[in-house]
Amino acid sequence: MIAGRAVVAGDARGDALVSHEPLSFWGGYDFQTGRIIDRHHPLAGACAAGRILAVPASKGSSTTTAVLLEAVRAGTAPAAILTTGVDPFFALASIVADVMYGKSFPVIALDAADFASLVTGAHVTIDRDGRVSVS
Repeated sequence: MIAGRAVVAGDARGDALVSHEPLSFWGGYDFQTGRIIDRHHPLAGACAAGRILAVPASKGSSTTTAVLLEAVRAGTAPAAILTTGVDPFFALASIVADVMYGKSFPVIALDAADFASLVTGAHVTIDRDGRVSVS
């Protein structure tokens, strides 16, 4: 059990998609498919839709929020996002998605050591209080 900080609380479960590189959603995430399209990113070609996306932070600007909002609307957003700190763009996307579409996703901040223990393919369960179980 990992004790994370719920930046945006919520329950989620799914398979992890993990990178230790920040991700730019503007030009890096296809909101129509949920695929990571930044060909220079380690997760290039992977689909994050419905998965628990673990990236240390967003890279770039507030366009991350806009792209994630479109992904929520299209049903191609990650089920949750795990980070190594409070990322305002991820948090804002989830909060605004809840207001606009009635759909939010958990955003959980983990300490660096816990984040480093995550691996792609592991099954992750997130509780409203920020607890993360990995199996």
